Amino acid sequence: QLQLVESGGGLVQAGGSLKLSCTTTRGTFSIYGIGWIRQRPGKERELVAACSRDGGERNYVDSVKGRFTISRDNSKNTVYLEMNNLKPEDTAVYTCAAVLFDIPQNAKEIRYWGRGTQVTVAS
Repeated sequence: QLQLVESGGGLVQAGGSLKLSCTTTRGTFSIYGIGWIRQRPGKERELVAACSRDGGERNYVDSVKGRFTISRDNSKNTVYLEMNNLKPEDTAVYTCAAVLFDIPQNAKEIRYWGRGTQVTVAS
């Protein structure tokens, strides 16, 4: 069973940057498509970025395009989410999530979840 652990969240000023990491200590990381899902206060879960098993295909929700970049290093069993030009509306719990073989398309199809990391963007 895949176990995912996030790190890198924190408090940042608007316009600032953060880089989240997601790693696994158990499971064959390279067979999973990985996504980052956020839940903002009072909002439903939202898949903001996802990448295929080899990282060659990447998808983003419109609100983060041009600001967020997802990448992965399978040799390190790690996926990253680099977030630039952060806005207060990006404040959320960000969770790393995985599906077997495919690139995640939405939060409902996620099979494996991390515990999440809080990102707070101050105005």
